[in-house]
Amino acid sequence: MLEKVLVANRGEIAVRILRTCRELGLRTVAVYSDVDRSALHVRYADESYLIGPAPPRESYLSITRLIETAKRSGANAIHPGYGFLAENADFARACREAGLIFIGPRPEVIELMGDKIAARQVMQAAGIPVAPGTASGLDDAELEAAAQRIGYPLLVKAAAGGGGKGMRIVHSAADLLSAIAAARHEAEAAFGDGTIYLERIIEGARHIEFQILGDHYGNIIHLGDRECSIQRRYQKLVEESPAIALDDALRQEMGQVAVQVAKEVGYTNAGTVEFLLDAQGNFYFMEVNTRLQVEHCVTEAVTGVDLVKEQLRIAAGRRLSLRQEDVRMRGWAIECRITAEDPYNNFRPSLGRIVGLYEPSGPGVRVDSGVHEGFEISPYYDSLIGKLVAWGETRGEAILRMRRALEEYRIIGIKTTIPFHQELMNSTRFIGGQFDTTFAEESFVLVEEKLEEHLKIAAIAATLLAHHRRNQARSTITPAGQRRASNWKMFGRWRMLRR
Repeated sequence: MLEKVLVANRGEIAVRILRTCRELGLRTVAVYSDVDRSALHVRYADESYLIGPAPPRESYLSITRLIETAKRSGANAIHPGYGFLAENADFARACREAGLIFIGPRPEVIELMGDKIAARQVMQAAGIPVAPGTASGLDDAELEAAAQRIGYPLLVKAAAGGGGKGMRIVHSAADLLSAIAAARHEAEAAFGDGTIYLERIIEGARHIEFQILGDHYGNIIHLGDRECSIQRRYQKLVEESPAIALDDALRQEMGQVAVQVAKEVGYTNAGTVEFLLDAQGNFYFMEVNTRLQVEHCVTEAVTGVDLVKEQLRIAAGRRLSLRQEDVRMRGWAIECRITAEDPYNNFRPSLGRIVGLYEPSGPGVRVDSGVHEGFEISPYYDSLIGKLVAWGETRGEAILRMRRALEEYRIIGIKTTIPFHQELMNSTRFIGGQFDTTFAEESFVLVEEKLEEHLKIAAIAATLLAHHRRNQARSTITPAGQRRASNWKMFGRWRMLRR
């Protein structure tokens, strides 16, 4: 039985998990670093514990400190959220050895799916299509020979980790060895594992994924598809469900393959099977994310299923609350990731204090946020501020609601990606569904001149408003019939001058 859950994470995902725990009557424990003392997740939990200084390796990535804190607080379960240790098999194993329930897949499955080369081999053996590539353990000469066989352009990819780290695009043989060296170095620094492999680039590809759920009784279902093709440097910017690129037949086929992938490895809890879809409608297995995804909100919006609640049920040993035939997708949902980055300056990180914050609301709008007015954006963690989700009966209605919500969203004190999303929602190619994974970087231009024009308009508006207020101050009539300033306003001005 789950009794008390420690959330081994921070920001919006920690708040998201804590909310569902509270609805289910579960006691909660938050952990925080020195710079997160005033964070929302710390305020929201029943108990909160300091686990170290700001650098993640000394706090949120410290398995020892997290296990010790769980025992000290009396928690009997740990939810890893996403990022940090969410896909760390050693952490899942340490929880099990400490007698704690790890709210996620078994460590053996995390380990297998965390090795992209091993995952590819499993899927190939099961007859599931994968993009042409190499095995692991090849030296540079063998990789050069394999590259000639696979053909250019191709990807150099890290076998471990994710998030675009340890990945390089290579267009010719002259660039291959330098790309291999750079990818190995980056993968070693990010994941402690410099193993890399080669994979053919699927040109014009779209990134399609399926949400899966599996319990401990062999029941596995999918909750429909998501499209995540709007990316920059392999980082997702916008997600939507369902995917506009799929028709009903292809959707059903890919969903069945996603369930097959999960069954091949005996998957339990929530996860995501990711595919690449080419322009001819062929799809290829890419990887399994063994955790809750950032974009899980759009699936919740169209299915009505609380994925965190299902995670907790599965971890507590209960069966899935629904069967495949019970899953119904209604309407359309779009998610924009709002990050502390300057889209007019090559998405450069924007640090500082949030001095003003207004989050949108209204029909079909959801905001998952981890910040508050006065919150300090630090350089130590991911730049994600919050996720803005808009739902509509149709994709068009979802886009319209997203436009309205973006106009309402106000974050003052730092630069954010809100302007990027506003321009994207007005892009004819996005509206028409004519995009792939290269669109945001190669074909979509955020025009800075528009920002300058907006600043001019704002300056004129501010000047007119100030002039209007000065005129309003003349609120009484003189004997000659002229308006003069109110005595109360004059008294207030006199006091200001005296000071």
